Amino acid sequence: MLRLASPFGAWGQRLAFLLLIFVAFALMLLSRADSRFAEQARTAVSDFFSPVLSYFASPVETIGDIIQQVRDMAALRVENVALREENERLLAWQVRARQLAAENASLRELSNFTAAPAAGQITARVIADSSNAFVRSLLVLAGEPDGVIKGQAAVTGQGLVGRVTAVGERASRVLLVTDINSRIPVRIDRTRERAVLAGNNSSSPALIYLPPETGVQVGDRIVTSGHGGVFPKGIPVGVVTVVDGETVLVRPHFDWNRIEYLRMIDYKLPGILGGRQERGPEAGP
Repeated sequence: MLRLASPFGAWGQRLAFLLLIFVAFALMLLSRADSRFAEQARTAVSDFFSPVLSYFASPVETIGDIIQQVRDMAALRVENVALREENERLLAWQVRARQLAAENASLRELSNFTAAPAAGQITARVIADSSNAFVRSLLVLAGEPDGVIKGQAAVTGQGLVGRVTAVGERASRVLLVTDINSRIPVRIDRTRERAVLAGNNSSSPALIYLPPETGVQVGDRIVTSGHGGVFPKGIPVGVVTVVDGETVLVRPHFDWNRIEYLRMIDYKLPGILGGRQERGPEAGP
């Protein structure tokens, strides 16, 4: 019986294969002859199988959503731990700040402390760059009627840029800290050692008059020392980038090629520049 059935099975497979080829050719001819009928047939097949595909796709999407929710929960857990640690650190700093504020208030009462007058400031646009091989200066659109006074500090949001050296009616000139004529009393913020920042007409002025056994290192912050009566102490100036024997170079916090606005700040110091002028009827003759 198996021997009789095997020829019929082989013939059946051949006939099925030929039938499938015939159906394929027929569908191709129908799609060529009547594209509207082929489109309707494809639409009918899509409508028939779409519920089935939707049924099988829903579990896959559900599993994907569950996996994403698990990942989000894990990320939120890690972020929550980090935020708790940061909150604890901030609370500790808050307690320390309150202690320092109370101590500061007590010391002021003991020493009969007199607060410094509030600094006045004028913000002006940089209208010209008069820098060349011998001079590093900027021209700002603000003059004496606006409150600009010779000797005022010129700063950006990052730190000290220079000082006002000439004042006109409509414009003023600012000498940059990188100018060869610039000398600014500074100190190393980490070691509290004093020095002078000397411009050299390059982008990296040098520290001079350092102590013999200086502990300056690359990365040290340089701020104004407040000596000489030119600037108050603590204004950021730059960062030490080179320490080579007696050569110590500083990179200022500003990029003078990109300065658009400057603030001229009057710290109301007596100073040694001789540029302050009293104005108003109370000044007298």
